[in-house]
Amino acid sequence: MLTDRVNMPKTAFLYSDDFLKFDYGPTHPFKIFRLKLTYQLIKAYGLLSLPNSQYIEAKMAEDEELLTFHDSEYIEVLKAANVGIEVPTAYYYGLGPGDNPVFKGLYDWSKLVTGASLQAASLVENGEVDVAFNISGGLHHAIASKASGFCYVNDIVVAIRSLLKKGRRVAYIDIDAHHGDGVQEAFYTTNKVLTISIHETGKMIFPGTGFENEIGKDKGEGYSVNIPMPPSSDDELFVYAFNEIVPPLIKKFRPDIVVTQLGVDGFSSDPLTHLNYTNNGYCEVVKKIKEISPKWVALGGGGYDIANVAKAWTLAWAIMNNVEVPDEIPEDFLKEYLQERFLSRKIRDEIYLEKGIRKEKMREEVGRVIVFIKEKVFVKIGI
Repeated sequence: MLTDRVNMPKTAFLYSDDFLKFDYGPTHPFKIFRLKLTYQLIKAYGLLSLPNSQYIEAKMAEDEELLTFHDSEYIEVLKAANVGIEVPTAYYYGLGPGDNPVFKGLYDWSKLVTGASLQAASLVENGEVDVAFNISGGLHHAIASKASGFCYVNDIVVAIRSLLKKGRRVAYIDIDAHHGDGVQEAFYTTNKVLTISIHETGKMIFPGTGFENEIGKDKGEGYSVNIPMPPSSDDELFVYAFNEIVPPLIKKFRPDIVVTQLGVDGFSSDPLTHLNYTNNGYCEVVKKIKEISPKWVALGGGGYDIANVAKAWTLAWAIMNNVEVPDEIPEDFLKEYLQERFLSRKIRDEIYLEKGIRKEKMREEVGRVIVFIKEKVFVKIGI
């Protein structure tokens, strides 16, 4: 393991085995076990014993902290559903069979995830660390009064609001395959938060939003940025679109803190999406985020091939710490977790690039979106 000891930032990793007390159900694609798998792989690489880093036990948020964004009536419904039994009004709040099941402890789960994101934000805001990573966070679909897309409480919005309350200027970057609609909606009319989401086009997948013409309104016009990617987009297009749009916006906006959602569901083997990223392009983007972020609150997000999640977030944590890990996954880890679809014994994916006419059509579409953003958004904020 290679380390750059001269330039090692102060970092914090937030986790708790208490996450494993909760379960969306055996047929649900959201597997909380992926958090434990990631933690164990990071630990196997020795990345929790770095001299610059600290492990922080995740703690639950208080009800009042969730109420800084969510409606009180909705919170009362979540509390009632916490016993694992549907309440009469559950359907009207997005709860029930399907994406957002009622399971025992769903409110406690949401409080623990949100608490960890608030801890991460506080650690960065008060200067204890330069980077904090809460892999459980990034539940970007929940809105103020409704669950959506596996998300009951929007920990991102709650964490960002805690930073705004401290007078911090915040930029939000979302690289999940699904549009960060809940976060966008929360800040759509303000210029105090710049939100950027690069995701698979809403023409193909949930939530059906996030088109390039969604640029904010009123004071927020120009401060909501969306980069919809065509299906089958590969690492080359992902990195190209990101580099063309995100660094110039961050440079102009000059945030005090960057908050990111680092979803891993854009990878080619993910069962819920149609993108063809690998962790090679993902790591390029994570490295660029690190480069452009003065302070960084990193959150998890989607990812439904759990081996991919563990590998990608381990690599991301290594990048946050200026560490290069060996390509061979530690043998002891593989002996215990090989059944979790670790089809390769290497942490880095094979490089994959689309070719031919389909690639050219995708390149044209990505180019069109980039031109639109530069003409309509860059001009609004003076780039």
